[in-house]
Amino acid sequence: MRVLIAPQEFKGSLTAVEAADAFQVGVSRVMPEAEIDRAPLADGGPGTVEAIVHAARGRTSIARVDGPLGAPVDARWGRIDDGRCAVIEMAAASGLTLLRPEELDVARASTFGTGQLIAHALDSCGERILVGVGGSATNDGGAGMAEALGAVLLDDRGRRLPLGGAALARLARIDVSRLDPRLRETEMRVLCDVQNPLLGPEGASAVYGPQKGAIGNEVARLDRALANFAAIVERDLGVRIAQIAGGGAAGGLAAGLVAFCGATLQSGFDAVGDALRLAERIARADLVITGEGRLDAQSGYGKTVAGVSALAQSLQVPCLVVAGLIDGNADLPGIADREASTPQDVPVEEAMSRARELVPAAVERVLRRYQTRADAIRGTAGDARSG
Repeated sequence: MRVLIAPQEFKGSLTAVEAADAFQVGVSRVMPEAEIDRAPLADGGPGTVEAIVHAARGRTSIARVDGPLGAPVDARWGRIDDGRCAVIEMAAASGLTLLRPEELDVARASTFGTGQLIAHALDSCGERILVGVGGSATNDGGAGMAEALGAVLLDDRGRRLPLGGAALARLARIDVSRLDPRLRETEMRVLCDVQNPLLGPEGASAVYGPQKGAIGNEVARLDRALANFAAIVERDLGVRIAQIAGGGAAGGLAAGLVAFCGATLQSGFDAVGDALRLAERIARADLVITGEGRLDAQSGYGKTVAGVSALAQSLQVPCLVVAGLIDGNADLPGIADREASTPQDVPVEEAMSRARELVPAAVERVLRRYQTRADAIRGTAGDARSG
């Protein structure tokens, strides 16, 4: 039996590599003779640099940049293809996990550090930059990123705006005369795991603002601020970003990268999958096990589990899913079975701290159910032949 283990991170508890370790423990308990192939995955969020750089045998570096609220952070980024291509995660510079829950301030949080990280990449890699845009703490449309690269955002009195998404309500003019000229010579691809536009009920503020700390009327205020930003970008840069599919990723950073850097959007899962030759490895497997921290209605929007299950279904390979939590509304095609690692009587915070114990146990449970059903099917088929 050849088993492909292909999880993404369990946010807040296990990296993708650690999740693969935990899955392997569970598989080995049930199928000690199984031939195991490991492919830790990402979809543009945390783990993207690790997945792509490891697959491409590249190398990583650390850059000191501004975090989402301005405090310095050490952000890891990678280089592949003999240094011709840089791989960046915005989460490493402007990510939600860089802040404690009580520090969340989506109105002030900025992508300035992501822009600094891009500048480091421009200093070292001359051809291509891949920017993963999952896991943000921000809702500034990439305005901070643009300022770090030389753009100037001004109010109606000609004063420079403070950083953060809320300030964009006062934006009156954008000056890009000092934008880093190297951007015009560098191909940039945004690795994006969602299709949400920048604005509206499915936009950055409405869908993702609450998980970054937006409460009450703040969601509507942030959406109006981004609408003003989009209008000024269209007038001053000639780029329409309001309804780009995926433009709402990372609080609108994806839209900002299109506007200021000439970037194109690509499925983060597809980019990582290509680097890891995922389809080829699924085709060689007899069973695939994937997973993430939470399986819910959002899991179908370009997320890793949806991508893995769709590939497995197309290649007629059974796919099992283990997630920390499973929402009753989660419904993905191609999944043979699924299992939550968090017991009903255990608080989520405790379950996250015990992930290394609970995830292997969940893998074991779902595998034993799968084996029982497979044995029953084989038994029924044997009875039919003998009859």
